[in-house]
Amino acid sequence: MTEAARHAASRLDTDVPEGGQPVLDQLVALLDLEKIEENIFRGVSPAHSPTRVFGGQVAGQALVAAGRTVPEERKVHSLHAYFIRGGDPSVPIVYEVDRIRDGRSFTTRRVIAVQHGKAIFSLSASFQTVEPGIEHADDMPDVPGPESLPTLPERTKEIADRVGAMVMPRPIDLRYVNDPPWVTRETGERSARNQVWMRADGVLPDEQLLHVCVLTYASDMTLLDSVLARHGVYWGLDQVLGASLDHALWFHRPFRADEWFLYDCASPTASGARGLANGRFFAADGTLIATVVQEGLLRVR
Repeated sequence: MTEAARHAASRLDTDVPEGGQPVLDQLVALLDLEKIEENIFRGVSPAHSPTRVFGGQVAGQALVAAGRTVPEERKVHSLHAYFIRGGDPSVPIVYEVDRIRDGRSFTTRRVIAVQHGKAIFSLSASFQTVEPGIEHADDMPDVPGPESLPTLPERTKEIADRVGAMVMPRPIDLRYVNDPPWVTRETGERSARNQVWMRADGVLPDEQLLHVCVLTYASDMTLLDSVLARHGVYWGLDQVLGASLDHALWFHRPFRADEWFLYDCASPTASGARGLANGRFFAADGTLIATVVQEGLLRVR
């Protein structure tokens, strides 16, 4: 861990900034893992974490661990992960990297995240040298631009005041295109899609792996909302017990995570106390940059 990152990480135990660049700097510090041995890294969680480690955090940190063992010219193009146990935010997470294969074009890594002597998360990631090929992509949905939409604090102020909750600052600037699920829950309008503009709330360094890991972090923030929105229930307002089970991401084209991207999510099915959601990330110019699929545990009482 760099000295600057170590200083930022130390603030996690003392400060909760109002938002913007200071909060984003804390996320960068979380993703700057400490190397404790060859192929072994250590990460921490913010002091103001909930009872479990946020899934996007452990996925982002695991991808950092994998990427630190791969030549810089090879870019990650996919990851597949399983959430095995809830993470304990009060203790560090140890990431053990297995160098599965280094081929002529592709590199494969497997990462196990360990706490209290047990695996809490596993990830497989594939990296590829950049090469030309055939090209096509879906078009971005026609939606209002992010600057015309209210911020998340503006969206949540009324309901936070009503239930007496405090909205914690986030490193991701998030703006709903359609009505958020806690609004449609009350209006009775069911939505088949959940569309959110996102970007890192500040300026990130130019390291491409960091931008990929920030998007990985953000990909777990609203995806399962698309499942709940179809049934008019929401976290904290109804008796919903949920957790990410598995997560897959494909990275199609280069991007910057501190520039606006649209997260277009939908849920094709839910059954057996599990909900499936898929999402597409589009850059502001309409370029399809990534695709995600996640299944989550969703027990609604």
